[in-house]
Amino acid sequence: MHIDPQQHSFHRHTLAWVAVSLLLMASSLAHGQTIRDADPVLAAETALANLLAVSFQTVPLVDVYERPIPTIDGQQWRVVAFLGCECPVARLYAKRLQELATEYGPKGVQWIGVMSNLHDSEEDIKKFTTTLGLEFPFVKDADQQLARSVRATRTAEVLVVDAQGTIVYRGRIDDQYAPGIKRSQRSREELKDALDAVLSGKSPNVHTTEPVGCLLTWDKEPETTSATYSNTVANILYQHCYECHRAGEIGPFDISDTKEIKGWASMILEVIDDGRMPPWHADPAHGSFKNARSIPKEEIETIREWVRAGAPLGDVDAIPKPPQLISGWRMEQEPDLVVSMPSTPYRIPATGSVDYQYFVVDPHLTEDRWVSSAQVIPGNAAVVHHAIVFIRPPDGTAFSGIGWLTAYVPGQVATRFPTGYARLLPAGSKLVFQMHYTPNGEETTDLSKIGLCFIDESKVTKEVFTLIAIDQDFEIPPNAPNHQVVTSVPELPVGSELLAVSPHMHWRGKSFELRSVRNDVSNVLLRVPRYDFNWQHTYEFASALDLNDIDQLEVTASFDNSADNPFNPAPDEYVMWGDQTWEEMAVAFFEVAKTRSGETSLGVGNRDSRLTSTQPAPATADEQAAAEKFADRFLKQLDRDRDNCVSWDEATTVVKERSFYSFDQDADRKITREELILTFLLRRPR
Repeated sequence: MHIDPQQHSFHRHTLAWVAVSLLLMASSLAHGQTIRDADPVLAAETALANLLAVSFQTVPLVDVYERPIPTIDGQQWRVVAFLGCECPVARLYAKRLQELATEYGPKGVQWIGVMSNLHDSEEDIKKFTTTLGLEFPFVKDADQQLARSVRATRTAEVLVVDAQGTIVYRGRIDDQYAPGIKRSQRSREELKDALDAVLSGKSPNVHTTEPVGCLLTWDKEPETTSATYSNTVANILYQHCYECHRAGEIGPFDISDTKEIKGWASMILEVIDDGRMPPWHADPAHGSFKNARSIPKEEIETIREWVRAGAPLGDVDAIPKPPQLISGWRMEQEPDLVVSMPSTPYRIPATGSVDYQYFVVDPHLTEDRWVSSAQVIPGNAAVVHHAIVFIRPPDGTAFSGIGWLTAYVPGQVATRFPTGYARLLPAGSKLVFQMHYTPNGEETTDLSKIGLCFIDESKVTKEVFTLIAIDQDFEIPPNAPNHQVVTSVPELPVGSELLAVSPHMHWRGKSFELRSVRNDVSNVLLRVPRYDFNWQHTYEFASALDLNDIDQLEVTASFDNSADNPFNPAPDEYVMWGDQTWEEMAVAFFEVAKTRSGETSLGVGNRDSRLTSTQPAPATADEQAAAEKFADRFLKQLDRDRDNCVSWDEATTVVKERSFYSFDQDADRKITREELILTFLLRRPR
């Protein structure tokens, strides 16, 4: 077996770990706590472990700091936790393990962290323990002997072992975290339950659970293969993964780092096979999208062959250099205006759940500006799940759409409109940052910013604005596996075209479908069969869709409130509209463009006249009916005391931050039916 020189100091302990690990396996088999189905190799290892049983009590073990790890006596227990320095799940659980070690250490439970990843060096482990404040000892499983012998498969897998080597529990720590899952709280705590049981002299009710975390890649001598990192695999990964998996981005490892790539090989293949990477969730049978992500089947098979062969690097001198991606602004030019969140960075805790955060910023615009491109750059990409920036125009301003400006999702490119397309940013507007943070195991801060590029009004041929399909009046029953909410866009402006759609649901979101309806015949424009809250995609149509050929845009948002949904925080509860992730939303945002017709286009012309008058242009009968329908739906959803208006206290956070002040024409902190109709007509594109 190949030995990394950096790990050489740990090989003097290999025989000791072999003795310990084989005894763990042998004892567990003898007591009926089988780890996996027995096979001839396992039987031979068991016989060897019986001969080495005495070593469990006598061999000296040391951690990465060369400190001795004491043996345990007959009244003690040991928790062996397999972790990884960069695995997101392992980093989150490391804090929880330290909490449990502090609680159970005085009760006679010894804790040992084991690092079996090929790419976790001694220095990496020391940094990991120091950064996360971990006080229990860690060892480097240099040859992966311990992980192999007890059949460990993933980081964040734990064993509870007695002094004789009997494994009484193995599996996950609890149900709060898993790849792509970060629940706000735990509903099952299998490790804690197992410790409480054994300390009271009982057998745990649950002996095994499925481990979570990153898949371990086993070290092996590379086989001869035509697929090596240098000749094919590097370029495949550069093309499809490097955008996020590089230094300073949200991906947990850098795919261009040859010291790390072998240790991540099995995990790379798993997330591709599972459809988790590259992140894209549209059904290819419906619609064509210019920002679609996919890896061709033949390239996936190349990666599979490479992993099976032991992830060989090939000719290291021939490894191609990674592409020179722009790490800052990715627009057609440097931004004309950069606006940051409030100057004090927002602090994100190490673990737990963070409610949506809203930051209102004044960009001090003294004249109308037209935005041709926009980009949000997170101050800390490792913890920014997504960000949306909205425009809050001054009270009484005629304004098209709901005020969406742009959004950030990891791996998604900046908003760049076609030539001549632009979005109006009225003078006096404020920007509202909606930030969603996901803790990564380390307390940190964020100070995100947005950059805007402007074009002269004379060059704007089409105004871009955002429409919304929304239902806030739903109730999802407990344990419902497929509750559907159907809604639509209230009105489609004449002469407009559809550029993109952004569905939005929370943890219980299951699937999404967008349909166009013409003469009672529907056509699927977008189907998302496996909606994933972790990826807030904007689906950009390859070609703009002419809305003159469509009577209605209709959406179906489906929710899984059953226990089979691994993301579900509480399947036994009724679920209604709410801002937080344990509540739900049924929303779709539509990027729409309409040809400007000189000075009559809404949002164009004399700024002062629009400030001094809030009277809309004459409405057609259809426009008036649509405005009244919109007002009645809004009141039905939010007017809880049925007084025919929505007060500030009744409004949701979303309405308060995005639109309350624009609806509230007389600034009395109440939105009446008349004000809703007026605002609707003011906002309609002309």
